[in-house]
Amino acid sequence: MTKIIWNVLKQSPTLLGVVLMANAAVATTANTDKISKINLNYQENLTNNRLLAGGTNSFEIAQAINVPMESATDATAIDQAFVDPMGQVTSVSQLSDVDPTAWAFQALQSLVERYGCIAGYPDGTFKGNRAMTRYEFAAGLNACLDRITELIAASTADLITKEDLAILQKLQEQFAAELAEIKGRTDALEARTAELEANQFSSTTKLNGEVLFWMSGIVGDSPNNGVLNSSNSEDNEINSEVTLGSRVRLNFDTSFTGYDLLRTRLQVNNLPDYGQADAGNTPEARLSAAGTSNPNNNVYLDKLYYKYPFGEKGSFFVGANAADFDDFATLVTPFNNDGDAAISRFGRRNPLTMRGPSNAAVAFGYNFSDSFKWTLAYTAGDPADAREGRGYFNGSYTGFTQFAYQPSDKLGFALEYSYKYFPKDRVNLTGGTGSKLAVDPFPGDVGAESNNVGLQMNWKISDGFQLGGWYGVTWASPKGGGTDAVTLMNGAITFAFPDLFSEGSLGGLVLGVPPMIVDSDSSSLEEDTPYHIEAFYRYQINDNISITPGFFVVINPNNNEDNDTIWVGTLRTQFKF
Repeated sequence: MTKIIWNVLKQSPTLLGVVLMANAAVATTANTDKISKINLNYQENLTNNRLLAGGTNSFEIAQAINVPMESATDATAIDQAFVDPMGQVTSVSQLSDVDPTAWAFQALQSLVERYGCIAGYPDGTFKGNRAMTRYEFAAGLNACLDRITELIAASTADLITKEDLAILQKLQEQFAAELAEIKGRTDALEARTAELEANQFSSTTKLNGEVLFWMSGIVGDSPNNGVLNSSNSEDNEINSEVTLGSRVRLNFDTSFTGYDLLRTRLQVNNLPDYGQADAGNTPEARLSAAGTSNPNNNVYLDKLYYKYPFGEKGSFFVGANAADFDDFATLVTPFNNDGDAAISRFGRRNPLTMRGPSNAAVAFGYNFSDSFKWTLAYTAGDPADAREGRGYFNGSYTGFTQFAYQPSDKLGFALEYSYKYFPKDRVNLTGGTGSKLAVDPFPGDVGAESNNVGLQMNWKISDGFQLGGWYGVTWASPKGGGTDAVTLMNGAITFAFPDLFSEGSLGGLVLGVPPMIVDSDSSSLEEDTPYHIEAFYRYQINDNISITPGFFVVINPNNNEDNDTIWVGTLRTQFKF
């Protein structure tokens, strides 16, 4: 018996040393990558109930258990065959689709019940009527050889019959080419892995980035500040040229446990800011990714934060630089991303509650269930400024809480409340959007405080259409002088068209009212309603490149119907890597 076993092992001197890794690699790759590099050709001309080889990389095992061959061209069936995980069976009778009258039934029963090296699917089938490659069968054969090796190591070789060894030897000889190729692929994979490990940037850090090329232009008359009896003149036309700006981001995402995230972002940004006085002269005209213009193309630290889960339902977030509400709060809108979604700052999200003093932040989140999440946060606008009236606690800050409810992946709601405090010369009630008067409605050198409530929702009506929007109200009053309080509001309805005309593309439409003053004790504040109309289409060329043409219109900018309509046109190209 020992001599027979030794002869079998000699037939493949590399098999027992390599095939264990080959089996694991093939099985794992079949589930995750669908063996993308192995051509799945199927042999349909099967005769005499024998195992037939179909070229260099195709094999049919259905005839081994006498199951009629079915068409092997159904992509859904092929995908399902790779998705279903294999499960060990203890008796061939557990396999409901194996015919007990088949000639191979007893042989299969012996392999299963004596050696435990044939696997079945969770639904109790062997799925012998689907095609498989010779490499898949070689992996199964390897499992039987491994089992025999275990028996030899356990000094139980007497359980292995001469006939079984002869069968395995014959199969081993028949599949020698496939087993040798598996060994070669394994060796190549090991060499490639060793090379990557030797030259990797970091074992804990991944690099991803984004590059934006953004052509844009603005036309119209430069609006006044919204004060009554201050109309435009003919020479007040916007003197803005068509621009081609860019923004580059490099994200270094580090994880120490596999569940936490430390993000360090470097950025270069020279996109125009149409909210400036010599451009659009209103924050309502700002682009979604304008940010801080940097014409000298200096690299700077744009974002730095760390978040990690605690317990099974909690999460903690701390941000030291450029931490924003979308870093820790729930956003149900599909338009928030400034690189491939909305083209205006207002079109991304509700500015009255989801923007504010937020340069540094500490936030806690708790998932009461899969559908319900609560978030509590404190953010500060001047955390690193040591001067009086600045700093993390005494400068501008926001206290924020949110309750998000998402009963399914098609429907989401979120209710937010925030309290904001602004010291003098730092007042910005609208998060850099809306009319100039809404940003700072209080005359004189005074600060301000505000209470803000917002509601957002999004409904995925179908795979190709989503309906959403938000509404927000702000009650603000001056701090340090003055008695006039104001009420602000804003709202929007969004229409999203995922996969419009091509997979991965996105059509978007935003109809809304930017932040505006709707009530005030001062008669010098204009209260005409502005309107925001935005349309864009992101064409996804491939996984890494997209092009987004679009435009948005602001009617009655700066809350004044005497101001002419502003038009902003853009063409954005995004590269992701």
